[in-house]
Amino acid sequence: YCNALLLKVTFPNTVKFHYRTSLCDGTVLDDSRTMGGLSKPMELILGKKFKLPVWEQVVTTMREGELAEFTCDVKHTALYPLVSLSLRNISHGKDPLEGQRHCCGIAQVHSHHSMGHPDLDKLQVNPQPLVFTLEMLEILPPGSYQLEIWAMTDEEKLQVIPQIHEEGNALFKSGDISAASEKYYSAIACLKNLQMKERPGDDHWIKLDLMITPLLLNYCQCKHLLGQYYEVLDHCSSIINKYDDNVKAYFKRGKAHAAVWNEAEARADFAKVIELDPSLETSVAKELRTMEDRIREKQKEEKGRYKNLFNYNSKASATASTVSSVFLSTSPSLKLKTYIHSTVVNELNCQLYLYVTTNK
Repeated sequence: YCNALLLKVTFPNTVKFHYRTSLCDGTVLDDSRTMGGLSKPMELILGKKFKLPVWEQVVTTMREGELAEFTCDVKHTALYPLVSLSLRNISHGKDPLEGQRHCCGIAQVHSHHSMGHPDLDKLQVNPQPLVFTLEMLEILPPGSYQLEIWAMTDEEKLQVIPQIHEEGNALFKSGDISAASEKYYSAIACLKNLQMKERPGDDHWIKLDLMITPLLLNYCQCKHLLGQYYEVLDHCSSIINKYDDNVKAYFKRGKAHAAVWNEAEARADFAKVIELDPSLETSVAKELRTMEDRIREKQKEEKGRYKNLFNYNSKASATASTVSSVFLSTSPSLKLKTYIHSTVVNELNCQLYLYVTTNK
C-alpha cells in the first residue's frame, strides 16, 4: 500500500530518481543524496528484472518532478538488504557484488553471513516493512541511456573499451589529465573484472592482459604528469615483471625514478631502453640531461644550506668566546669562572641546536 495514486501509464525504459529508504519508525537506512558523500540519483532500466521489483512497480505511477512516499510490505522488501549493499558498494567505487555470496537472493537472505553493515545484518535477520521516498528527476526516452560499466554484460564491456580508450585520449590531448586518468582507470577496471573470470595464463587471460597494458601505460603517463611518481613505479614494474621487453614501461619507470632522485635506477632503466630500441637514444639522452641538471641544482642548493650553517657555527663560537671572557674577567674565583664558562657555552650550544633543527 502507498499514499500515491496507482495509475498504470506507458513508460519509457529508463528513469532517474532520488530515493530515501526508512524503517517505519523513521530510521533512515539509505539516502541517495548523501550516500558515499555524493548526491547521485538512482538510474533504473525498466524490464531488466531489477532485484527489487517493487521499485519498478512504484516508479511507473510517477510523473517527472513528482515526490512520493511508498510504504511496502515485507513480501516486497525481503531482498532490500542485498540491493542496499550493492548500492552502497557502487557509491564507494567498489564492485556491486562485493560482500555477497554466490547464491540466489533468497538463500542469501536466510544465511547468517555478515554483510559488513550492522543495519543491513539486522534487517536481513528480521525483515520489516520499508518506506521508500522517491523523487522522480528524469524520464529518459528509449535509446538515450548509456549503461554504466558495472551494469553491462561481458560482451558489452568488451565493446565499450575502445570507446572509453578514445575518450581518455581526447581528454589527454585537451589537457584534462585528471579526467583522462579516470577514463583509463575505468577501462582498466573493466578489463580486470573480466580477467578475474579467466584462468591466469590462458589464451583469453593473456588477450585481456594485452588490452590492459597500453591503457595502464597511458594511465601511468597521466599519473606522472600529476606528480604521483611512486604509483607510476609500481604499475610500470608490474608490466615489466610480465613483459620484460616493454620499452615504454622501462622509459616511464626511468622518468619516475629520476623524478624521485633514484639516479642509479633511472640510469639502469634508460640503458635498458636503448638496449631494446636504439632509435630512442636521443630521447634518453634528453631525459638524462634533465636529470643531471636537476641533480646539480639540488647539490648547489644543499651546498648553500651547509655553507650558511657553518657560517652560523663560526658566529656562535665567537659569541660564546666573547661572553665567556667577560664573565671570566669579572668572576672572583677560578671555580666560579669555570662554572660560568661551562654554563654559557652549554646555553649557546642549545641555541645553536635549536637553530639548526628549525632551519633544516
